[in-house]
Amino acid sequence: MAPLEPWERVLVNNEKFSQTVHGQQTCISCHDGVQAPDKEQAHTGLIASPSLDAQTVCGSCHNPIVSTYQTSLHNTQAGYWTALNTRSAPENHEALSQAFGNHCATCHTTCGECHVAQPDNVGGGLFNGHVFEKTPPMTRACTACHGSRVGNEFLGKNEELPGDVHFREQRMNCVKCHAGADLHASGEPTEADQSAHRYTGAETPSCKDCHPDLKVESNPMHAQHGEQLQCQVCHSITYTSCDGCHVAVSEKSGKPFFETQATYLSFAIGRNPIKSAERPYEYVLLRHVPVSAASFEFYGADLLPNFNALSTWQYATPHNIQLKTPQNASCGACHNHPEYFLTAEKVAAEEAEANTLVLMSKLPPTMP
Repeated sequence: MAPLEPWERVLVNNEKFSQTVHGQQTCISCHDGVQAPDKEQAHTGLIASPSLDAQTVCGSCHNPIVSTYQTSLHNTQAGYWTALNTRSAPENHEALSQAFGNHCATCHTTCGECHVAQPDNVGGGLFNGHVFEKTPPMTRACTACHGSRVGNEFLGKNEELPGDVHFREQRMNCVKCHAGADLHASGEPTEADQSAHRYTGAETPSCKDCHPDLKVESNPMHAQHGEQLQCQVCHSITYTSCDGCHVAVSEKSGKPFFETQATYLSFAIGRNPIKSAERPYEYVLLRHVPVSAASFEFYGADLLPNFNALSTWQYATPHNIQLKTPQNASCGACHNHPEYFLTAEKVAAEEAEANTLVLMSKLPPTMP
């Protein structure tokens, strides 16, 4: 999406906005500043993004949602710190905190960056003349941030690969599966609200939520594999992986930036690295995540001394579900294709130790 011009980012459609509940308030009730006809005077003490202090500004009317949102992954980004803490050491926390603030925390999302405007880290800009959108527009909010992998897969933007069947056939948007209560961590606090990462706790959403009758008796593949295989193993197609993300601060502009070593399409079945009662699968899809032992070397030497404590090929839930896929055409279509499985020779030598638990040490038997 092309960046918006400056005047497009701030244009308030007063005709529409004034008819809304939020439009009945004065500007200064959220943005502070001064009620005055002179621009410079009016902007004195202006708060451009009021929802940075969501409890004060949004919480006065939306307290139940705001109070639980504080523990949501959109707000805490706890998954980043789970990985950093596992791979690093306590003495490196200060340097990694600086790196996190410069690079990772920019993905933190405020109320306004979902319901009024595009997030700042993808260019900003009001959705609809300052009109608040109860359901954020998918392409300008959800996939604006989650675009390079989730968005491209779901919408069918990867060359010669169809979009997710839920979008292609039913035009379902993100919130059909990822409800507001999940995104806000609304309701009673759960383990997932305080999660170590986004796959902690119950598998939500689950395929079985909408497909309770999987016809196990009439489908020999379902009957044979049961919960041994994650649904995506048979019903996803090629998806995106990324190699080594390296972060730094530009000497020229003084702004933080990142570079990924490589981005490519992949399909890798491996062993489940987060096996639990909620995710009992023996075999799952794995995606290479953008990290390397040297990712944060700009901020100090050897900041990830325990890099091998986590795999670089991790549990994946690609958003490109299909009823029929190359690997589910028949038993042999999967069993007789070793290229579908993550084996030692496909992993970089420097990452071999980190991925010991997810590699397929033995391929499934070939089929006639």
